[in-house]
Amino acid sequence: MKVSKFIFGLTAGIVGGLAVASLTAPQSGQQLRNTLKTNSTHLRERIADTRFEANNVKQSINEFTSVAKNNIPQIVNELKETLQRFQKEIEPSKQNLQQEISVLQQSIGEIEKNVSELKEKTQK
Repeated sequence: MKVSKFIFGLTAGIVGGLAVASLTAPQSGQQLRNTLKTNSTHLRERIADTRFEANNVKQSINEFTSVAKNNIPQIVNELKETLQRFQKEIEPSKQNLQQEISVLQQSIGEIEKNVSELKEKTQK
């Protein structure tokens, strides 16, 4: 939604509310004019404040978008580099673990073979 549409809707709501409240309240003509004048002054101030805040929000969003566009590629590159360094650092440990697993699997195979031979001897 565009800021101008939001401000227009907000203004229309405030004006409508003020008009209904002012016209339905039992007041004399002079009091009604004074009330309308005061309310219109407050309305202008609120509209100015709303525009100021909307511009601040818009500027903040633009700044955030700019920072994100500039920093996200850098962060992604740093993460890739860190991952590559980590993979290089763990490669020797990975190879050692694979060798140890291979030795353990051979040992398990020998143990299973010895156990089955022992069972055959005890059954005879």
